[in-house]
Amino acid sequence: MATPLDVLFDDPDYLPADGSPPQAAIDEMTAFSAYLDQTVPPKRAVDRNILIATWNIAHFRSLTRKWSVPASSDDSPKRDYRCLWAITEILSRFDVIALQEVGEDFTALRSAMKVLGPNWSFLMTDRNAGQGGNDEHMAYVFDTTRVSLSGLAGELVVPDEADEFGFDAGSFKKQFARNPYAVSFQTRDTTFILVTTHIDYGDEDVERLPELRGIAKWMQNWAARERRWHHNLIALGDFNLERSGNRLYEAFVETGLEVPFVLQSHPRTIYARASEPERSSYHDQIAWFSRGNAALIGLDIANGGVVEIWGRLLTDLALSKRSFAARISDHHPLWVEFRLPKD
Repeated sequence: MATPLDVLFDDPDYLPADGSPPQAAIDEMTAFSAYLDQTVPPKRAVDRNILIATWNIAHFRSLTRKWSVPASSDDSPKRDYRCLWAITEILSRFDVIALQEVGEDFTALRSAMKVLGPNWSFLMTDRNAGQGGNDEHMAYVFDTTRVSLSGLAGELVVPDEADEFGFDAGSFKKQFARNPYAVSFQTRDTTFILVTTHIDYGDEDVERLPELRGIAKWMQNWAARERRWHHNLIALGDFNLERSGNRLYEAFVETGLEVPFVLQSHPRTIYARASEPERSSYHDQIAWFSRGNAALIGLDIANGGVVEIWGRLLTDLALSKRSFAARISDHHPLWVEFRLPKD
């Protein structure tokens, strides 16, 4: 059977060591594709909607060049071609996807880009070294038939005058563990800046809370500038928040950033309970300013949600959640759909 990954196998070095894909993978991907058809809105005419997502893709590094790594296998990594097929099927449904935890081994990323095809591109940060940086990159993967770069890209660096950004003296370390990454995109006449981040998961008072306040304050200041690049600022990524009402969440939204209603009832990770989505692991968010001069222009929220991965992928392997996370991720992709203005 032909699969989207066949494009990789033109290079003999990428041929799977175990032959053809197992029937379980084929059946599962048929069902998963149908689920995505029902869950994620289609890419309409480029002047009608835009689909934006964020996904902590959990140590997205190398691949084992097999179709299926059994649950008890000694192969490392556990992420195989079957997993890559599922990952690229998810990525393909969106126009721009902010990825966190791209590793310094780019085998998985390069393979994914080849499967997605020549109309896809990416931008990413340099490697975030140090204990808090986890040697990871943050990246944007985007469909060039739907969006294009509009000229702005950069990382947030905290100035020496940190108190101007809402930090108490001595409350913030010299820099973010992983600098937030801002890139501007455009589709037709609408331009937007995405700001992705992966907040340090360290001590709540020393690492997490100051970083959350810093990114929120920085975006508030940027949105208030009269001569900023343009109005549409959207924060997205893994903010390592706890549930709504927690002081971490309040630090995130206290400057006016708002999480849309359509995203508030979805569990963010495979460890969260669907019945209590905000109780724990409420890490991933997409948020923006909705009032005053900072409000979005030319982007109206239409829909949003998560792509469920646990319970839909690799089910025949009977994996623990921890083992599943090493193959796909422990985070659900989080997405929004915007309607674009009519002429």
